[in-house]
Amino acid sequence: MRVLLIEDDHMIGESVAESLTDDGYAVDWIKDGDSGLTAISCQNYDLLLLDLGLPRKDGIEVLRKIRQQKNPLPIIILTARDSVQDRITGLDAGADDYLVKPFALGELTARMRSVLRRKSTTADPNFSNGIISLNPATRQACLVDANPIRLSAREFTLLQALLVRPGAILSRAELEEKIYAWGSEVESNAVEFLIHSLRKKLGSDTIKNVRGLGWMVAKSR
Repeated sequence: MRVLLIEDDHMIGESVAESLTDDGYAVDWIKDGDSGLTAISCQNYDLLLLDLGLPRKDGIEVLRKIRQQKNPLPIIILTARDSVQDRITGLDAGADDYLVKPFALGELTARMRSVLRRKSTTADPNFSNGIISLNPATRQACLVDANPIRLSAREFTLLQALLVRPGAILSRAELEEKIYAWGSEVESNAVEFLIHSLRKKLGSDTIKNVRGLGWMVAKSR
């Protein structure tokens, strides 16, 4: 899952980026509002974490600009502004959630899962195509009537990308985009390695290769 973090506080930004990266998210960290808007115009993100007190363009301005463009990108505000009026302003401007600093990183990831669940077409917290079920909270996958299996962070990220769109073929580039943030070294054959590992854990037929195009999981049934 690709996340954009717009945060000018180095200590907070580094902590959040490292924690989310360890959890398997691909995190692009931007430190000012104008550059954040540029990043959004160039890259598709699954979620935005947005500070309000930003240089060059305030977070509320960034938020309003995104919504003026009819962009449905899920947005969570991360800020030290804790007054009721600040919360009202942020939510009315189009934020999906509002988290006041300091916050626990575990709460942040729980809120991220909650926002993404609300944005999806189902209230089920798990991703599933009727064959494989993936639990974002535990990072465990299981087949129907089978025991759950723990996945690595990158195994989870790749399988989640496929299960978000069952039946859709995702290319190597699309899967790498979910796994790697800007500036990360893309490891040779990383996608093939992860798919091989997932097949060993979940069965050889769970992820299908479409020659010359990419990979897919069967459409929901």
